[in-house]
Amino acid sequence: MKEFVLHDDFDLSKANIDYQKELNAEQLEVVLHGDGPALVLAGAGSGKTRTITYRVAYLLERGVSPESILLVTFTNKAAKEMMERVESLLGRKPKGLWGGTFHSIANRLLRIYAPEIGHTSNFTILDQEDAKALVKVCIKALKIDTTSRRFPSPAKLNGIISYAKNSGQPMIDVLETRYPSFIEMSSTIERIAELYASRKRESDSMDFDDLLLKLRELLFTNEGVRQRLGQQFEYILVDEYQDTNVIQADIIRQLASVHGNVLVVGDDAQSIYSFRAAEIKNILGFPQTYNNTKTFRLVTNYRSTPEILAVANNTILQNREQFKKELGAVLASFEKPNIVPAQNAAQEAQFIAQRILALRDEGVPLSETAVLFRAAFHSQQLEFELMRRDIPYEYRGGLKFFERAHVKDLVAHLRVKMNPKDEMAWMRVLSLIPGVGLVTAEKMASVFKQFTTLDEILHSQPRVPKRAQIGWNNLAKTLVLMRDEERPSELIRAVVTGDYRDYIEAEYPDFMDRLEDIEQFALFAEGYTSLQKFLDEVALTGEYGALREDGSVFEEEKMVLSTIHQSKGLEWSAVFIMHLVDGKFPIGAALDEKGGLEEERRLFYVATTRAKKHLFYTYPITSGYDTLMLSQPSMFLQELPRELLEEIKLKASVSKPSYGSFSNDEWVDEGPTIVFDDLGERVKKKPTTGMSFLRDIDEL
Repeated sequence: MKEFVLHDDFDLSKANIDYQKELNAEQLEVVLHGDGPALVLAGAGSGKTRTITYRVAYLLERGVSPESILLVTFTNKAAKEMMERVESLLGRKPKGLWGGTFHSIANRLLRIYAPEIGHTSNFTILDQEDAKALVKVCIKALKIDTTSRRFPSPAKLNGIISYAKNSGQPMIDVLETRYPSFIEMSSTIERIAELYASRKRESDSMDFDDLLLKLRELLFTNEGVRQRLGQQFEYILVDEYQDTNVIQADIIRQLASVHGNVLVVGDDAQSIYSFRAAEIKNILGFPQTYNNTKTFRLVTNYRSTPEILAVANNTILQNREQFKKELGAVLASFEKPNIVPAQNAAQEAQFIAQRILALRDEGVPLSETAVLFRAAFHSQQLEFELMRRDIPYEYRGGLKFFERAHVKDLVAHLRVKMNPKDEMAWMRVLSLIPGVGLVTAEKMASVFKQFTTLDEILHSQPRVPKRAQIGWNNLAKTLVLMRDEERPSELIRAVVTGDYRDYIEAEYPDFMDRLEDIEQFALFAEGYTSLQKFLDEVALTGEYGALREDGSVFEEEKMVLSTIHQSKGLEWSAVFIMHLVDGKFPIGAALDEKGGLEEERRLFYVATTRAKKHLFYTYPITSGYDTLMLSQPSMFLQELPRELLEEIKLKASVSKPSYGSFSNDEWVDEGPTIVFDDLGERVKKKPTTGMSFLRDIDEL
């Protein structure tokens, strides 16, 4: 391939790539004129990856040395994809090009310069499990009594320490704003953090956070290294800049301090990771941080229909802290997004499952269908409905409902209530007690096998290690609450009323989400009066979709269930956004946080822009069983002009479910009648799979 010498008036006619043919006008402007500080506001579906890779290829064709280009991404997958695209465009591998995640780039640089900051070049990297193990060692070394009250788990402590480092905040501030229940332990947690840092230095090791922190320290304290690296990296390109934290932004600023050619690509409207210490001010304040910034906008959307983009544009318009932009569609006009009020969560789940089957019959593959939700517990009712209808699904953003640890913990409590001889259930329940290890749990469970009721166990005065006595007393109080209760829902609530709530708060960083999971589980259990029937049903879900009748593994196309956070960067032909209830989305806690509401609205925007052609917003009007509570639709739905949406009215009522089995022949499904009334326009019946659809006759 012919090599070109770098000069400002590079002749495109001599290039091997036809940039004017391959790129639209917005993208071409970035590729050709992205020198100096450049902010590229890339709207959803606007081809940002394409733009970045063509920019890199263009620089190389201009004659820029590969060693002088630094391409920074957030995932290894994105880095690999971009490097492969550049290679494909050039027809050769650009040897020496620096490309990778923030952490991988930091690791490469620290392997060279670690001695400058007190480490050797052979330092080891601690993964998450290593980091948790070291925190545990520090707790033991400081002789902290973790049994007198619920003490944060090593995983939780590691999360607290990590957030403090990545956000650049003092530990006490992090505890006050994000972990107020542990504020009384602040001095102890700070001691653990200090010893944790000391032990890492002594062992010449770094965790993932240290890779960035140490690189920033190197750049700020060693002028020679900063000048050397700043001189080397003539062009810096950063993907997903809206997701950077203050540490990452500092690193980029130092590396770009010599040449000033830093091009960042991102979308402030998709900044949704503040819980990971991402700082939206990095992208919003970029023009103030870098003088003479050029700002480019990529607003031509290749993913979604005009109707979907009209909703997305209107949604994000409500945010004050943003760079205003309006996405324009390339795709032809299609149907309006649908808004679907359901009588309750059961009817919402029935509609979604039935509509997925109808779309499949209309030619939309299951793999091109996704259901998105704000929090994992929102999907529980739908998971049961999908299992009942034998619709295979893949769960993104966590485990399926009954695979989650806290749900298994609750089921174990219910199992010992039904069968006090259940050794494995006792093993799980007892292992939750501080001071009880595997051996002790096994011994106690073995003794309990001789009893037939919880009452007998409570009066047996079991031998408990001294360090576990407080924990056993707390469990005994819970067992007393469970002793005289038979309803599955109240048994679940009895467990949470006891010491278990303190356990999950101390154990898990996302304990509020887990509490919501548990309440949703209790609400679902209100459909049962028999504990045995409930536990049988739960146990049988574990084999769902696993095997064929002949015992072979069943592999087939699957739809996707996903949290909205996990859906970012993905797309599907049909998207359902469910449980859009005020207080659930946006979550109530967001209203109390500075900038929280606008981030929740950005989440809604991200979810909306995942859809290519079909988009459904669904929500239950009521919740609960014995006591029905009315719910309001999400404020994000209420903000939208009515003319942008088509309402689907579910005519048939869905009574309180009586879940006896997932077997189709034992379930009487009347199939809700659905009216697409198009704001009062005339309607006509159209039958489809197991459900009658009524829609504007002109659209049939």
